[in-house]
Amino acid sequence: MDIENCVILIDNQDNQIGLIEKIEAHKKALLHRAVSVFICNSKGEWLLQQRDENKYHSGGLWTNTCCTHPYPNETNIEAAKRRLNFEMGLKAELSQIYSFIYKEKLDNELTEHELDYVFLGITDEIPKPNADEVMNFKYVSYNNLALDIKQNPENYTVWFKKIVDIVNNHIIKVHEFSKK
Repeated sequence: MDIENCVILIDNQDNQIGLIEKIEAHKKALLHRAVSVFICNSKGEWLLQQRDENKYHSGGLWTNTCCTHPYPNETNIEAAKRRLNFEMGLKAELSQIYSFIYKEKLDNELTEHELDYVFLGITDEIPKPNADEVMNFKYVSYNNLALDIKQNPENYTVWFKKIVDIVNNHIIKVHEFSKK
């Protein structure tokens, strides 16, 4: 099995129970491990990406800075840093905020059923997005983002809409720029 196209199947306590091809896991709605990364700049603006239209799901939608599935024998933080560099051409110190399990229908007859580990980093480095992964990117304030999600929810990925407020609450508690 190709390591880059498989996911780690887990139980509800995050114990690994197997490996499976990524598309098959999404077709069968099997619980697997995932990572989501949020990057802010020093002004507190969120770095969002618009997924490439040719992604196997959620193509063309806006979402957090990047996300991925850890490889076997790779830690969640290693996966987060790997994908941040691969998708956005960025390196940043990341810290885990929290994790949660969700199950949501997607397009293309796929379902996300993931234990998602959420990471946050701050950098003013300019992104160099991978054109095969990212169609566009932008920086946005949380207030403008929240308003746009309310007015145009169809433009955002399902997981992003689930966690955006929780991530913002964490940022408010920890980072001074969020109080501006």
